[in-house]
Amino acid sequence: MATVTELQKQFLEYLEIEKGRSLKTVQNYDHYLSRFFGYAKIKDPKSIDDDLLRSFRLWLNRQETATGEAIKKKTQNYHLIALRGFLKYLARRGIKSLSAERIELAKVGERDLDLITEDELGRLIEAPKGNDVKSARDRAILELLFSSGLRVSELCSLNRDSINLNRQEFSIRGKGEKVRVAFISDGAKKSLVEYLDRRTPRHSSGQADMEEALFINFQRGTRNGLSDARRLTPRSVQRIIKRYAIKAGITKKVTPHVMRHVFATNLLQNGADIRSVQTMLGHANISTTQIYTHITNKQLKEVHRAFHRRNRNSKI
Repeated sequence: MATVTELQKQFLEYLEIEKGRSLKTVQNYDHYLSRFFGYAKIKDPKSIDDDLLRSFRLWLNRQETATGEAIKKKTQNYHLIALRGFLKYLARRGIKSLSAERIELAKVGERDLDLITEDELGRLIEAPKGNDVKSARDRAILELLFSSGLRVSELCSLNRDSINLNRQEFSIRGKGEKVRVAFISDGAKKSLVEYLDRRTPRHSSGQADMEEALFINFQRGTRNGLSDARRLTPRSVQRIIKRYAIKAGITKKVTPHVMRHVFATNLLQNGADIRSVQTMLGHANISTTQIYTHITNKQLKEVHRAFHRRNRNSKI
């Protein structure tokens, strides 16, 4: 019989190969499971039972972060989700252990959405003022994020030939290797065309530009006789947006994910149904998309206003 350490390794390989999870996701599962087994100090999966689960949850709830704060319920749930996935894997292989259904996640409060106003969004998108290729690139990034609702990792994965500018749409491979169609607005199309036109087609050395990435980091140095241009990383895009948010006078924290929130709320506020928004965001579960509904339901607001208008005019 394999030990839990061996089974953990096999489970992580299963996530990466069969389930197509990203390396980051696999690393997170490894971290949470290692923390559980480090606490449990067991070798046999049969030793995972209700009592062990209860004591682990109690221990986890009493742990503190580096700043001395209690671990958030959401973070505690990540540990339980990883363990639940592991137990489902064991059951699929016919290995006896605790049933995954025995794990109930802790209740957490409704998620607060970080949003910016329409005026702030306008100032942010207009913040890159220059006529150089980097300013054109940054305008295209901001327009595309708001237009398509991409995750920052999805944005960075785009190549120059990824987007059909004539049809103003493209396919993107998101979480879980699921492919969906994304669309771009007229403004995003214009910005992308301007950026691609300004992007130097040939290096100073006279050699052809073979960089396939759509968004690259322009450097002044050279590498093998060619300009040192590399694909932008998610961290680089985060820094770019932060810089323009400050330039636009926005005091809130603005990230690529905030742009994704704005994309979703804008659609719902303008009448899009939640299933369509779910599809465009690439959410596997509708419950993930429903975080937007409590701040975007115009119909409820209109019903409320109509009721109070009638009530004030009533003779009762």
